[in-house]
Amino acid sequence: MLIGLFPELDAPGGVQRAGRHLASVLTEFAASRGMECRILTLNDGPELKRLGVAGREIVFTGSERAKGRFLATAIRAARRRSGGGKSQMKLVVAGHPNLAPVVRAMHFLSPRLKSIVCTHGVEVWEPLGRIRRMALRHADLVLAPSKYTADHVTAVQGVATEKIRVLPWALDPQFEAMAPHAAKTAVPGNFPEGRVVLTVGRWRADERYKGMDTLITALPRLLPRWPELQLAAIGDGDDRGWLEDLAEENGVRRHVHFLSGLTYEELAACFGHCEIFALPSKGEGFGLVYLEAMACGKPVIGGAHGGAPEVIDDGRTGYLVPHGDAVQLATAVETLLADPALGQEMGRRGKQRVEHEFRFTIFAKSFRKILRGLCES
Repeated sequence: MLIGLFPELDAPGGVQRAGRHLASVLTEFAASRGMECRILTLNDGPELKRLGVAGREIVFTGSERAKGRFLATAIRAARRRSGGGKSQMKLVVAGHPNLAPVVRAMHFLSPRLKSIVCTHGVEVWEPLGRIRRMALRHADLVLAPSKYTADHVTAVQGVATEKIRVLPWALDPQFEAMAPHAAKTAVPGNFPEGRVVLTVGRWRADERYKGMDTLITALPRLLPRWPELQLAAIGDGDDRGWLEDLAEENGVRRHVHFLSGLTYEELAACFGHCEIFALPSKGEGFGLVYLEAMACGKPVIGGAHGGAPEVIDDGRTGYLVPHGDAVQLATAVETLLADPALGQEMGRRGKQRVEHEFRFTIFAKSFRKILRGLCES
């Protein structure tokens, strides 16, 4: 029996998208082996839900943010016996380290249970609370999307190196299908005209590490030479008002455009129509948005921190800049604006790298191998 535990699946965001990919492979792996598969989420509604990923239907139920109900449901799944009354071999995959204590509780009641806990990035770069940290250490395997995060899981959380596997996240199959046509798809009506730098993120006060403020403060250095330059920022959050005020203070408000509530197809169109993608963040454990930009053949500017350097090949598929350094960020943008052919070549290399290293089929094959190894050990 396979059990998948996730914070939520029916919501936007990189963690949620990675969760859907994991759940899809779990479902397919269980079906191929005649195993039962239960997918449970904490924050989704309690009704039975169905989502499709890569031609595989994921069926799951949520606990509507009720932690006690979620824990009780997970424990019942761990204690469940087969039709003949025999105890089943069970493997549980937790899609976030915050769920590691739930996995630990399940193990107390089902000692034969084996477990995988997935990490993402910034949430494990600082010490977890004692209970979560101890629960993470007791997992049979811990997955990390980048070597940078894997190293922090060892150094900061104290997880044994031999328990850690690096499993890079993948470009979403739906986006992969849309990317070749993105440049010909109609953009939202408020997408700006001109030479567009695109950024995508959550604009929240507790996530200023994304570097949206640095993008705004870099504009005054660029506009005298390129007055048609526009910054399109897709996303929303409680920090949007502060960012709008920052743009006003820097005299660039009419060059900064916020877009929110887009469909996935509209998002792909924005990637297809921009000239440069930039997210100079210091907190990306991996950076799925970088893959989306690269899949659309765009040069990418990211922060020289976290997992981004493992996705962006500095000087070949884009540039890495120190977080908060508006001068270096402006220089990177200026280099690409001054030489469009260079940007197109970087975009071509980035697209090629996504096709060779970050397709969903590659991720699925690697994850299935991990599951098979743990089931057969």
